[in-house]
Amino acid sequence: MSENVTLLDPTAETSPAMRERLAPPESLEGRVIGVLDIGKVRGDVFCDEISKLLGEKGFTVKQYAKPTNTRTAPTDLAQTIATECDVVVEALSD
Repeated sequence: MSENVTLLDPTAETSPAMRERLAPPESLEGRVIGVLDIGKVRGDVFCDEISKLLGEKGFTVKQYAKPTNTRTAPTDLAQTIATECDVVVEALSD
């Protein structure tokens, strides 16, 4: 019984791209902070609280949510966040 087995990579990238890490800004003053809910249970609670606390400190905050936690963020959502925000807080889990 010598069947060929094909294993598939479940990630979206066909070839990994090495990206240089950006240096964090020296200050958040005057910056737009994006808060991204990745769709995990209670991630919205975390994101709402972080957004509230940042807003109380006078920061401009924009909230976003992925449609599902089982896939990467849609390209249009990622481009919107990159265009509208200077920094991003992403709710992660697991």
